[in-house]
Amino acid sequence: MKLVIGNKNYSSWSLRPWLLAKQAGIPFEEIRVRLFVEGFSTEIRRYSPAGRVPVLVDGDMTVWDSLAICETLAERFPRAQLWPADPKARAHARSVCAEMHSSFGNLRSNMPMNVTAVLPGMGWNVAVQRDIDRIAQMWTELRQKYASEGPFLFGHFTVADAFYAPVVSRFATYGVRLPEAAKAYADHILNLPAMQEWIDGARAENDFIADDEPYRTALDEETLVAANQ
Repeated sequence: MKLVIGNKNYSSWSLRPWLLAKQAGIPFEEIRVRLFVEGFSTEIRRYSPAGRVPVLVDGDMTVWDSLAICETLAERFPRAQLWPADPKARAHARSVCAEMHSSFGNLRSNMPMNVTAVLPGMGWNVAVQRDIDRIAQMWTELRQKYASEGPFLFGHFTVADAFYAPVVSRFATYGVRLPEAAKAYADHILNLPAMQEWIDGARAENDFIADDEPYRTALDEETLVAANQ
């Protein structure tokens, strides 16, 4: 299988299936396309007519959209148990993934994923805080309910954890304060070996998209790098 992704520093959509496959031990070939440079859309369309990442290519089958890819991986590798086994828990997990997929627009717009930056307080407003509060509430309730089954949202690692991993990264970048249980969960995800591998990959890119973060040119790059070491 091939997984086509964008810049690790920015592509929150790419992180989801990448982390899911890595955490589950599913082998794949990574193909990274640098976003928002000349010809990037044409390059992505070699793999998918949608012209967006991520894209899963498995033989003559092409799957695009992060949720569709995660569902496909769950079907292809049932032993990985990428959804909860209990039907009610599985429905709950699908609901929180769908909520992440379609909601939290204020958080997405004002605090875009930027793995290598340290930007405490930037992008915050009252509407963003409402999104933060909802996510923190969700994480707290799930951790309280499934604490005895493991350290993830539904006890063991599932698609739900992969879907909220980019939010964990955002919260770290922007210095978002969280309630104790939500913070403990975020710290656990951030310290997963697979998550650390993604972060290391983002740092190794040594690249940034000016349109996505015009403020970086005004920052002290040496300070920024030092803060991430």
